[in-house]
Amino acid sequence: MVDTALASLFAHFEQYIKLSTSLRDALAERMHLVTFKKGDLIHNADTICKESYFIQKGILRTYFLKDGKEITEYFVSENEWVNSPRSMIQQKVDIYFIDALEDTIAFKLKIHHLGYLFDNFPEMERYARLSMGSLFGHFMERITSLRFTTAKEKYDHFLTVYGDLYPRLPLGMVASYLGITQETLSRLRAER
Repeated sequence: MVDTALASLFAHFEQYIKLSTSLRDALAERMHLVTFKKGDLIHNADTICKESYFIQKGILRTYFLKDGKEITEYFVSENEWVNSPRSMIQQKVDIYFIDALEDTIAFKLKIHHLGYLFDNFPEMERYARLSMGSLFGHFMERITSLRFTTAKEKYDHFLTVYGDLYPRLPLGMVASYLGITQETLSRLRAER
């Protein structure tokens, strides 16, 4: 299991950079498989984020609370990273929680190990820049969608981005992510 998971992890990195044997060894030494049960709270907004997770199998969700209500910010699944970015970078608490929507297997990378990788392997900075660029593009699309589109256009954009995950997601969380009511989501689904 671990060897297969590491091969998948290395394949992800190699989409962006060439992995030397020493970098492979350093990654294998510092990244550890962890499992979460559906419903587990992985990161609490009251704590400083000190780990990042690379998902092998399952779905995690990032959300915040507004007036006691959960507002879904984004979903993360196989071959994607998740953490509370501002908390991790600034080492301060912020508003985000992370929980498991399914039983999940992920690699955990502690922030001090990430620092070591950046300090000792310059290609890791290239990896971070290239992989974050695609994430940044996704977030810009999301902001535009939330601010300037109709409920139908938001839903269509969601299906484009998360179409493969959609059947695995609770509808209330999808409506929250889209910033629409569950009734509106049900109507949009019926129109398709």
